[in-house]
Amino acid sequence: MTLFEWRGGPATLRFESVLEPVELQRRDDGVWFAEVEMPPRLRVTYHFLSEGVEHADPLNPAGAGPNRSIFSTPDLEPQPHWPVVGPDEVLDVPPLRIRWNGTLGRKTIRVYQGGEPVVLLLDGDDWMYVHPAVTAFESAVKNGEMPPATLVFLPTPRDREAEYSDPSLWQAIRDELLPLLASNGVTVDLAKFVVAGQSLGGLSAFRAAVDFPDLVSRVACQSGSFWWSRDLPGHGISLDGPAGGDTAARLSGADLSGLRVAFDVGEHEPKMHRHCVAVEELTSAAGATVRVNRSPAGHDRVGWRHALVRDVAWLLSEP
Repeated sequence: MTLFEWRGGPATLRFESVLEPVELQRRDDGVWFAEVEMPPRLRVTYHFLSEGVEHADPLNPAGAGPNRSIFSTPDLEPQPHWPVVGPDEVLDVPPLRIRWNGTLGRKTIRVYQGGEPVVLLLDGDDWMYVHPAVTAFESAVKNGEMPPATLVFLPTPRDREAEYSDPSLWQAIRDELLPLLASNGVTVDLAKFVVAGQSLGGLSAFRAAVDFPDLVSRVACQSGSFWWSRDLPGHGISLDGPAGGDTAARLSGADLSGLRVAFDVGEHEPKMHRHCVAVEELTSAAGATVRVNRSPAGHDRVGWRHALVRDVAWLLSEP
């Protein structure tokens, strides 16, 4: 059992994507608490919800942004490269800022110029303001696990489903963003270009490799939303549809011999597994070079972040 304590009045303990919310109980000393049986091999973000406001755990030094904390079961090793960041710490952002005014509207692109290969990070806001990707990648480089790389942070769209399910995103990246990067001194060698995404972003990154193979040939995909299908009710937001959704259907007869892709999905998101397995197997059968891992987490960036660095390093290690 794991003890969680809170000194801010009545509250609910909530975990990201795993476990049900737990109402805290009040002890005689005035402290609110909950004892929770945590499943083995779990790394998870959590918070306290009190009077409608989300709070990080003030007793836990490991934060994920201003209102989340990170918990790991004792059977897990610490994540390499990702420093412990308190919830009150403000992360530095990459200095190069590029205004992109194009067919997708106005976007602000941040760029960390670390080396020749370029890595495009979807949902880049999370990797700048919540999880310190620059620090983690610098650590991996210093440890000799990967070559220096340039990180391009694509901001999180207002409507993730709409943007990440539409191929026009990648048309705009090819026709507008890459020339804009080049005009700002960031030249993208497509032979070494890596795209990384999670959840709907993972779906988008992988579909880009299928639909635009001359643009994207190296993909790091964590918990890809391969359940997504345009024809399902709610625009495909259902995990009960056909395994692999529209993506599996799209892979029928595909030739992916030029693709390298690293797949990862959380051990603690079982409803995702049949969709991810279907796409993993079809991708391999289509001739791609495939790497598959399972992270000790749910649908949660605290698990994805380890996979992100590990899988990008693998993608950049090959010619």
